[in-house]
Amino acid sequence: MNRPLQHIFALLYCLMTAWHVVGQEENPAQIFQAKVLNETSNRPMESVHVVNLTRVIGTTTDAKGVFEIPVAVNDTLYFSYLGYKPLKVPVNADMIKFGNNTFKLTELAFALEEIIIRPYQLTGYLDIDAKNVPINPAGRFSISGLPNSGYEAGNQGRGAFSKAVGALFNPADFLHNLFGKNPQQMRKLKQMRADDEIKNLLAAKFDREVLSQLLNLQKVDIDEILRNCNYSDVFIKESNDLQILEAISSCYEEYKILQM
Repeated sequence: MNRPLQHIFALLYCLMTAWHVVGQEENPAQIFQAKVLNETSNRPMESVHVVNLTRVIGTTTDAKGVFEIPVAVNDTLYFSYLGYKPLKVPVNADMIKFGNNTFKLTELAFALEEIIIRPYQLTGYLDIDAKNVPINPAGRFSISGLPNSGYEAGNQGRGAFSKAVGALFNPADFLHNLFGKNPQQMRKLKQMRADDEIKNLLAAKFDREVLSQLLNLQKVDIDEILRNCNYSDVFIKESNDLQILEAISSCYEEYKILQM
């Protein structure tokens, strides 16, 4: 074979290889159906939350434990149900090709600890008792369509804004490093807020598990973000995951504006 033909065949081979790689990278999603069972009883589990962490899409199982969700090879599914150990599963080609997939969740065993309730020591005098009640000074706002309990808006006290601005513009600051180094993960915030299934899931959770998986952040990092955004420890401890999502999203939007 002469040299020109060798070059042509080599070029054709490279083009075919590149086309194959591009086809793999596009990796279009398709509807994936499976069932979730209780590992002990083998009974179907209804209302299990299933989240495609890669595509930020959520769904729940029906009365038969069946769910459908768009997936592609190398996506990651995350199963969550109160009182059960979360399950994280990478999607492979065989799962999509052969179907009839079944996933089993394991029930958690909780050890109940002693709880001591200490009531407030009331004097019977309103003026005195009112001063002893803990007050959270942070402002609150509400979101349409959600319960009226409201959301904390961060510490609006004197010096809070200057403190936040000073922190954001400090290259060594945790908040700057975290947002600056994870812009792709932070973009997921918008996708999460647009998916009703994920919002419903987060509104019922207080453990930060799903939120941590979706944002690829440690729980301690989530708490640190909120503290750097001047949210109180009471808000961080008592808010559900949807409230935490809204707080992080608000803080991230302010961060982007300050970085312009």
